[in-house]
Amino acid sequence: MLKLRVLSASVILTGLVGLLYADYHYAGRVPGIWLLPCAILVSQLMARELLDLWRDRGDRPIPWVMYAGVAMPVVLAATPWWGSLAGARDVTGSAAWAAAGVLMAIALLFASEMQRFTQPGPATARLALSTLAIIYAGWLVSFLVSLRLWHEARWGMAALVSVIIVVKLADTGAYFVGRAIGRHRLAPVLSPKKTWEGLGGGLAAAWLGGVLCHAWVVPQLVGASDGVGSRFGWLMYATVLTIAGLCGDLAESLLKRDAGRKDSSAWLPGLGGVLDLADSLLFAAPAAYACWVAGLIGPH
Repeated sequence: MLKLRVLSASVILTGLVGLLYADYHYAGRVPGIWLLPCAILVSQLMARELLDLWRDRGDRPIPWVMYAGVAMPVVLAATPWWGSLAGARDVTGSAAWAAAGVLMAIALLFASEMQRFTQPGPATARLALSTLAIIYAGWLVSFLVSLRLWHEARWGMAALVSVIIVVKLADTGAYFVGRAIGRHRLAPVLSPKKTWEGLGGGLAAAWLGGVLCHAWVVPQLVGASDGVGSRFGWLMYATVLTIAGLCGDLAESLLKRDAGRKDSSAWLPGLGGVLDLADSLLFAAPAAYACWVAGLIGPH
C-alpha cells in the first residue's frame, strides 16, 4: 500500500512540477494559461466523484447542471487574463469574478429545477447538493486560480507554490509521524487513522515548509529576497494552512462516511480519488489567499 502511495504521488508530483515550470517560464503575458485547464479538469473530476458518492440518492443532482455549475467559478476566476493581455497589471479581481461565477451557477440550478418541476419532490434537496458541489469543487478550487493571479506573475507563482509546499509537507509529516508513533486519535469516527501525534508532525513539517519558502523558494521565484515577509509571518502562515488543511481533510471524510465509502474513488492507486488527493488544499487555498491579501506574507 505504501509503495503504491509513493509511486502514485511521484507520478502526480512530476506532472505538477512540469506544469508549474511551463507556466512560470512559458506563459508569456498570461499567467496561469498552462494551469487553468488542469484546474478545470480537477474540478470536473471532483464533481464526478461527488456524483458517484451520491449515486444511490433519489435526490441526486442533475449531472450536466452540476458539471456546468462547478466550472463557472473556476473559469471566471481567470477573467483578469484579458486584462493581462491588454497590459494591465492589477489582477486582484480574480476572487470577485469567482464569486460572481458561484452566483451565476446557483441561478442556473434554480432555472433548471424550475424548468423540470412538475410536482412536489426532491427539488430542494437537489438544489442543496448541487450548491454544495459548486462551492466545494468549484469555488474552493477557484482560489488556486486566484492565487496564481495574485499581484503579478512571479508573485502569483510564489503564492501558489507556497500553499502546495506547505500543505503537502503537512500532509506528509502527519501521515508518517502518525504511522510511526500515533496513539491518540484525533477524530475516531470520521477519520480513525488521524492522531494528535500526526497533527504535531504535520505542523512541524509545515513550519519547515514555511521556512523553506521564506528563505529560498519565494526569493528564487520573485527574483528578490526583500519583501517576502518575516520568518514569523511565514510560520503563522504555515500554522493557518495546517489547520485549514486538516479541516478540509475531515470535511471530505464526512462526505465519504455519510455515503458509506472509504475512498472517493479508486483510480489513483494508494491515494484514492481526486477528492482524497486535494481535500486539504481545498480549504487551505482560501486561507492562503486571505493571508496574502492581508499582507501576512509577501508584498504590501
